[in-house]
This record gives sequence, C-alpha cells and structure tokens, in this order.
Amino acid sequence: MRCGSTLGGPHGLCEAENVTSPHSVLIVDDQAPFRMAVKAVLRRLPCFQLAGEASSGSEAIALVDELHPALVLMDINMPEMNGIEATRRILAAHPDVVVFLCSTYDVADLPPAAAASGASAYVNKEQFGADTLRRLWQERNSGSFAAT
Repeated sequence: MRCGSTLGGPHGLCEAENVTSPHSVLIVDDQAPFRMAVKAVLRRLPCFQLAGEASSGSEAIALVDELHPALVLMDINMPEMNGIEATRRILAAHPDVVVFLCSTYDVADLPPAAAASGASAYVNKEQFGADTLRRLWQERNSGSFAAT
C-alpha cells in the first residue's frame, strides 16, 4: 500500500507496506516551536499520525507507557532527564518502539552515548523534513545507527 501527501508527485509518497493505519508518533522536545514544525511535517505524511507531545524525558516515558506509539522523535537536550536517558528507559520497557534522536549537534559532535542509547537514528533539527523522516523510517530496521 502506498500513501501520498497533499503535495502529490513522487516526493509526497511514503512506503507503508502492509500497514492499514498510520504509524503513531510521539514528539518529545522542550521547545514548542520545534514541536510545531514536526507537526507540520507529519500533516504532510498520511503514513504518520500524531499520538502526542511531551516536553521532558520523564513525560515521554509516561506517554509511551500510555499511548504505545510506533515512533518517538526525541530531543537530546532537555531539563530533568535528557533524551538519551529517556530513550534507554523507553526501549528497555518497549523494545518495539522506534526512537529517532533530534538535536542541533553536528553528527561528529554527538554525545558518545547517543548511538549506544538504542535509538535507530539521529537527525539534525535543521535537516528534519518529510523526506528525511520517510528515509529514516524505511531504514529503521537496518541494525545500524543512522545519522543525518
């Protein structure tokens, strides 16, 4: 099954093989403007659906327990609990959840614990968009930590 965006054309398509409903997404970021930008991207991709939003790592853990999203877009730097620790805890309890870390770090400057957190990928917030999200989702089971 293919699903497309309202933009049409090949850039609006996303793979959703054998999926009868959109993949649910939890956005975790302490900055409301980035959460709003991610929601705008999700609206362009019918294969993804907003499940909820969190502004801290501890709130993210509680919402994953409650909502069981397919994907968590996790900011690295947040007060209380950083996204790397929240990712570790989420994946320990929910190994079927996919986590993509998001931040403004250059790939070379990522904290060493990012790749070891269990996250499937890292995306620089400046590079985040529909094409990047589709590509990372398609590569989520590659077994390697993808960094964009």
